[in-house]
Amino acid sequence: MAGRYYEEFEVGATYQHDKRRTVSESDNQQFCDMTMNQQPLHLDAEFAEGTQFGDRLVNGLYTMSLAVGLSIPDTTDGTIVANLSYDDVEHPNPVFHGDTIRAQSTVTDKRETSDGERGVVTMHVEAFAVNREGEAGDDLLVCEFDRTVLSLKRADQ
Repeated sequence: MAGRYYEEFEVGATYQHDKRRTVSESDNQQFCDMTMNQQPLHLDAEFAEGTQFGDRLVNGLYTMSLAVGLSIPDTTDGTIVANLSYDDVEHPNPVFHGDTIRAQSTVTDKRETSDGERGVVTMHVEAFAVNREGEAGDDLLVCEFDRTVLSLKRADQ
């Protein structure tokens, strides 16, 4: 299993996720189609050109979902029972077609379940556009949220 068991998570640990993805127009279009979100800011180039952004924006829920997906191999691949919540979601900057997204997760809390058989882990997940500069020349933060999961414990514990 690539993911971490409850015992392997340490509060304060940050995992830099190696996988990245460049978001295409097709990714955004398909996500909007699948979720029935026909917001013209995501789909209509002429409409979007007249906004403060000057171009179509990638659907924010796609950006959040992509950040979760990029985090899975290093966190919960094969070791999760369930996602329990996504909290405090923010999109401080827009994502545009052609942006390459990377993610990182920092463990902020962990506790055993009341029966002691599993564990609850909370991670702060951040997604960045690597081809755009934010403050101090760093990658631009485009999405952040807290993800809480119910995690398996090692069978041999």
